[in-house]
Amino acid sequence: MSKASTVDPSEVEKFQAMADEWWDPSGKFKPLHMLNPCRLDYITSQIAVEFDRDLSRRTPFSGLRILDIGCGGGLLSEPMARLGAEVVGVDAAERNVPVASLHAAGQGLSIDYRHASAEDLVDEGESFDAVLNMEVVEHVSDPGAFLEACHDLLKPGGLMACSTINRTAKSFALAIVGAEYVMRWLPTGTHQWSRFLTPDELFGLLRQAGLEPVDRCGFVFDPFGWRWQLSDRDLSVNYVTTSLRP
Repeated sequence: MSKASTVDPSEVEKFQAMADEWWDPSGKFKPLHMLNPCRLDYITSQIAVEFDRDLSRRTPFSGLRILDIGCGGGLLSEPMARLGAEVVGVDAAERNVPVASLHAAGQGLSIDYRHASAEDLVDEGESFDAVLNMEVVEHVSDPGAFLEACHDLLKPGGLMACSTINRTAKSFALAIVGAEYVMRWLPTGTHQWSRFLTPDELFGLLRQAGLEPVDRCGFVFDPFGWRWQLSDRDLSVNYVTTSLRP
């Protein structure tokens, strides 16, 4: 790992312990499997608009180089590869990398998975058209420095999708008490409420990192339809942002 890495070893260890369960839709990553269609709807639409791509085509992201930071088992990397992108997936939890690589190979997908941090890639001079930074910023030791590294990894005109959890009473009740203690969707201690960022705080950090925030949207769980959906108004728990490197 880069000496300047913002990786938090205690946070990494939480995900190391769950590495074998990434592709079990009923396992510890069940919430992400449920959220993934909603995440993908948002990400693909934002990339398509920014790079003028037609999502009705078979491989609309052909020619784009996309980085999936904190890729885990590859829940986002694989759909991006299927859409034609050249995908690099990095994760600070070393055990996630072979899990992701083996699953991608079984799907006939070529994805460059690496055990690395964002800062490692900056040191290596890597650059990307788009960066997927989903549910990671609340787990790093220094969010501002981490987002600066993300900025440096984007080509001018590049796009970053960044999602996290809002720091509200509602998020404590749902994302921690509900998800970890009541529903048992996540192991106890997966999240720390004090590390959550409000949308205004995240926008401020993005601007300080040299990025231009252009959109934000909530992920809202519908208990009646038992699915997640996008909301322009409700960012009280999970939300996602889009920012550009000028």
